[in-house]
Amino acid sequence: MKTHVALPVSQRLSQARRRSLVLALAGGAALASLSARAQPAPGKGDILIGRSTALSGGMAPFLAPIHEGQDAAVEDANAKGGIGGRKIRLVTLDDGFDPRRTLENARQLSEKEGVLALLGVSGTSQVMALLPYLVQAKLPLISVYTGSPAIRAQQHPYLFTTRASYADELVKIVRNLVAVQTSRIAVAYENNDFGKLLLPLVEKTIAAEGATLAGSHAIAPTGADANDAAKALAAQKPQAVLLVAAGPPVVAYVRANRAHLGVPVYTLSLGAGSAVLKALGDDARGLAVARTGPSPTKPTIALTRDFQASMKRHDKPVDYDRYTGYMDARVLIEGLRAAGPGVTRASLVQAMEGLGNLDLGGYSYQFSPQNHHGSNYVDIAVVGSGGVYRQ
Repeated sequence: MKTHVALPVSQRLSQARRRSLVLALAGGAALASLSARAQPAPGKGDILIGRSTALSGGMAPFLAPIHEGQDAAVEDANAKGGIGGRKIRLVTLDDGFDPRRTLENARQLSEKEGVLALLGVSGTSQVMALLPYLVQAKLPLISVYTGSPAIRAQQHPYLFTTRASYADELVKIVRNLVAVQTSRIAVAYENNDFGKLLLPLVEKTIAAEGATLAGSHAIAPTGADANDAAKALAAQKPQAVLLVAAGPPVVAYVRANRAHLGVPVYTLSLGAGSAVLKALGDDARGLAVARTGPSPTKPTIALTRDFQASMKRHDKPVDYDRYTGYMDARVLIEGLRAAGPGVTRASLVQAMEGLGNLDLGGYSYQFSPQNHHGSNYVDIAVVGSGGVYRQ
């Protein structure tokens, strides 16, 4: 996730959007070089779904619960007969959260393993690295763990998202702060592509919602300089801090904020998973998080009850991360069911676009040929005692 690019933030975001605009031109001649296994025979054997993710490195512990939720949903579907008698099998490769390895893995999964689709790629740089190849290979990607506006600049023919964008999350956070008379907001952002690309959007959202930017400060992806960031922001006298980071720097900054500011911290959905809460312990209390799905602990809808029962069967904890993975795999499974046992890459894309209003049991998505981004749902949850969220 680290970068040494020195271009201005606005120019990099513009370049990312331009790359998205020309994706449709990237396919064609290169597809002929794909191996025969890249187009598996329809209706035979297991349905192979590729998963390139961090099984090693700093982000691995933060993504592991999401994988467990995905695995549980797939195992549950297979126990009920799979897709017309065909089992779904996840083929997983470690990318160490490195965009270059993510692309290499996608090529291997597509051209050597013959997967039908990819599931749940994490990271803005990782997804951006994949987008041209998805067109070339005509390979669907269902669900990603980034809400970056760069991947939504124009609808991609093979990308389907299941979570609200960061823009949706930021609007919800800032409106919540303004509603409670907190209008002077500082920003602590991760010093990499993720944080730098989002900073202008954060600044724009704060201004649009009638709040004031008290100041901003970068944090190293390791979180090593979190105390310096907290001290610098304290000098600006903010009423709250909006934290744009994921993984280790979240833990470091929340603790530094307690030591040097003592004001509320709000963060994006991927910023406060179960591994972060476990690492923070009692220091997590009061952390406010944008959540892009319903509460996993309140069995008020059928989907949540299904999830809780699944976690009980698989002996896994009930939390937002596992619920995220579970829900996203359920969307993929519904797409496969709609395509039928003879599913191909092309028919899966068509089936996903034809899902329309997809209700998984009290929680709905909207997909169509004109809309590949299935949800814009955002809520704010606050961490209470024992690391348990309260709405």
